[in-house]
Amino acid sequence: MIIAVDVYYEENQAKSVGVMFQSWEDSKPLEVIMSYTENPHEYEPGFFYKRELPCIQELLKLTDINQIHTIVVDGYVYLNNEKKPGLGHYVYTDFSEKIPVIGVAKTAFHDNDAFVQKIYRGNSSKPLYITSIGMELAVAAGHIQRMYGEYRFPHLLKLLDKHTKEARL
Repeated sequence: MIIAVDVYYEENQAKSVGVMFQSWEDSKPLEVIMSYTENPHEYEPGFFYKRELPCIQELLKLTDINQIHTIVVDGYVYLNNEKKPGLGHYVYTDFSEKIPVIGVAKTAFHDNDAFVQKIYRGNSSKPLYITSIGMELAVAAGHIQRMYGEYRFPHLLKLLDKHTKEARL
């Protein structure tokens, strides 16, 4: 199973969402899971993972982690050409370097092209920036390229974004 994860912050709370699916070409998720974290870590420039990782850890407790073969994060695995670790790297090391992680970012980072592959989807002239760990970069980029949807951002990742930003019920 594959899980794409994202976190959204409001005042003193973080909402984490995971969209679980079986195949890269799936048009519908198998399941959407959510968790809430009160008083998440404050944002520190250059240390985004300190805020996001604990929220993702809580979310993944709702899964059978042994059934997950890939985690997709909104962001980067590496932040620069010297392999400064990004959120995806910390997620990978948190799970004993056993579950490959793919980072999907919408914007480019300065001095970050050595470990990034740009992909173009649909008719968009703007790329997605793919990074990976535990999996060859070209394979990771191919997976995201094949995801269902005709637009720049794959359908299930757009669904993830929508669920993440919805108000708590």
